[in-house]
Amino acid sequence: MDKEVRDYIDGIPAEQRPLFDRLHRLILEAHPGAAVVISYKIPTYKVGSRRLYVGTWNHGVSLYGRQQGRDAGFATRHPALTSGRATIRLRPDDAAAITDDELRDLAQAALDD
Repeated sequence: MDKEVRDYIDGIPAEQRPLFDRLHRLILEAHPGAAVVISYKIPTYKVGSRRLYVGTWNHGVSLYGRQQGRDAGFATRHPALTSGRATIRLRPDDAAAITDDELRDLAQAALDD
């Protein structure tokens, strides 16, 4: 992991860090070879031509780059967590009710070529 990514992660506030760390772990479990870089000033997971952007904000963590039909049914099961066409907004309380398997499946589907 390069310094820019490490600096971003090290700067995540304590209240968002557990959720970010969980998502980071699950994304890399789904795609162990994913490159992690900074793009649009947030960590970006790259596999081939696919990208999944993960940013921390006051509410929690947002995932960007999700395409219609490439989320393993996540948006259908959790419509209240989607914002716009490609954003999933996760607050820590919301994420606590979602299994690791479901989040891993989301990452797998989003980054599969």
